[in-house]
Amino acid sequence: MLYRKLGKTGEKVSILGYGCMRLPILEGAPEKIDEKKATELLRYAIDHGVNYVDAAYSYHGGMGEVFLGKALANGYREKVLLATKLSCKRVNCKEDMNRFLNEQLEKLRTDCIDFYLLHAVKKSYWEKMKSFGVIEFLERARAAGKIKYTGFSFHDELEVFKEVVDAYPWDLCQIQFNYLDEDFQAGVEGLKYAAEKGLAVVIMEPLRGGNLASKIPEEAKKVWDRAGIKRTPAEWAFRYLWNYPEISVVLSGMSGSEHLIENLRIAEEGQSNSLSAEEKNLIKEVKEIYKSRIKVNCTGCKYCIPCPSGVNIPRNLSYLNDVFMLDDVANARFQYGVLLSPEEKAGNCAECGECEEVCPQGISIRELLKEVRVYMEE
Repeated sequence: MLYRKLGKTGEKVSILGYGCMRLPILEGAPEKIDEKKATELLRYAIDHGVNYVDAAYSYHGGMGEVFLGKALANGYREKVLLATKLSCKRVNCKEDMNRFLNEQLEKLRTDCIDFYLLHAVKKSYWEKMKSFGVIEFLERARAAGKIKYTGFSFHDELEVFKEVVDAYPWDLCQIQFNYLDEDFQAGVEGLKYAAEKGLAVVIMEPLRGGNLASKIPEEAKKVWDRAGIKRTPAEWAFRYLWNYPEISVVLSGMSGSEHLIENLRIAEEGQSNSLSAEEKNLIKEVKEIYKSRIKVNCTGCKYCIPCPSGVNIPRNLSYLNDVFMLDDVANARFQYGVLLSPEEKAGNCAECGECEEVCPQGISIRELLKEVRVYMEE
């Protein structure tokens, strides 16, 4: 495992971090974590050098932190830097901030959270949290020894990102970034801006919800096949990120042993500035292939669910993307028909718009669900 300096904190952190948003589950229920399997995966990762673990109050229906409190027992808590997040969406008064933090400390079975982040910051959330005195709250929590470092995860435009970065001497920021998202949200400019201010930069969605590692378009496969050094699609995506010296940690939600083992292998060679000009050009070619094919800018973050009408929005949109990215309508229709329950299908959308209010990507979900019906049902 390779390690990098975590911004101005001086901490040494594994370049591969364990993201706990997509842990293995039972019976298809997010809140029913397969604790045996998830614990084995997490501890295997830690035993092989991963020392950054990322959680949030809302992950797995609020059960993610409960799971981590158990999984990091028996000496594993002392081996990692633990990050979790305060839900900006759920905070409705200044007293809520203390209440949530104390609840999270209890769930995680720890006296101090290493990195405490504001979750999914966007303009409206930032204004709300400022009105509740969030900066003063963070200072008090740090002085009380409940948190060690501060940060925020982000889903909005670049100008908002810079405003938040400049508002407080944060230790860390977490941004969505991959070779398809160079100009999306914080993007390359935001990445470099934060690093210049001394913030550690943690990356989420390195594989675009898995789309950059599976179901690769034939044109993209041909590009990868031209490379002098053969790599898997996932390896190309990770190596692209680790090539940036400004990036400290890349998070991966490793819900299976095959993904975990592959990512650990890839991380052994994730040096900064290690890609050749030729390799960068190959990545650029593949980026343009995807950009020309993708229909919906969905990462599968699941902020849009549960839907009041029961629609499984991320799955519906993923099938629509499959049609355009993979040129395979028949297979997409088959999976849509077999794998979604009747209430989960696009036809149940009541067009209430709640999903669009919380979507980090700003997707016009209601219109796209109508398009899903055209391809999948009509």
